[in-house]
Amino acid sequence: MVKMMREKIKIKKIDYLPARQVTFSKRRRGLFKKAAELSVLCESEVAVVIFSATGKLFDYSSSSIEDVIERYKAHTNGVEKSNKQFLELQLENEKHIKLSKELEEKSRQLRQMKGEDLEGLNLDELLKLEQLVEGSLGRVIETKEELIMSEIMSLEKKGAELVETNNQLRQRVSNYHNHMAMLSGGNTGPALVEPETLNTNIGGGGEDGMSSESATMATSTSCNSALSLSLEDDCSDVTLSLKLGNLQLRDPNTERTIENIREEIYS
Repeated sequence: MVKMMREKIKIKKIDYLPARQVTFSKRRRGLFKKAAELSVLCESEVAVVIFSATGKLFDYSSSSIEDVIERYKAHTNGVEKSNKQFLELQLENEKHIKLSKELEEKSRQLRQMKGEDLEGLNLDELLKLEQLVEGSLGRVIETKEELIMSEIMSLEKKGAELVETNNQLRQRVSNYHNHMAMLSGGNTGPALVEPETLNTNIGGGGEDGMSSESATMATSTSCNSALSLSLEDDCSDVTLSLKLGNLQLRDPNTERTIENIREEIYS
């Protein structure tokens, strides 16, 4: 007896609507049955959600479909987060590799500029290295010259300021001396009085008729001004003193002290 071969159904859309609905109902029940068997046999959580062509919802879950869906969302978010971290780590690793290569290349160029690791270079590479070194040396020289010129300009500016300050100080000293000369009537020290003139005025004689008291006051003022000067001049060998209107010259070795002379003047 020859068995009849079952014709294999082609997987395509069923155009006949009643047949489509019957097929949907049968296969849905079969799918839910397989899901239940899988849950029992393998002790797994299974959830099946189906929407029909008309939008009707059908679902099956071995426990709670809401719990299964939440677990699915958490797992999906975790996987996405892990994937994102993995991609970021991969990008960082690629960047690190690139920077490492650049650092190695720059280090090699620096050693070559110092005259090291030149064995493997050909003529063109040596010419390029020579140009690079010359350009670097030129920039160093330019920077050095700019720094030197800046320091020179700074020193010149400070020198000009010092010269200006010195001129101002000289002008102030000159103005001070001129002012003092005007206050003293153009004399650099107290006026000297001739002894004969003092004796004549003190004695009351002369055509001017100066009184003895006025002469004494004038003489006292002149002597007081003279005594205010320094008496420590090594070239001086006489001391001026006044005694009751008489002007005398005495030997410094036997002369009384300046304090005694001042007491006599103001007595």
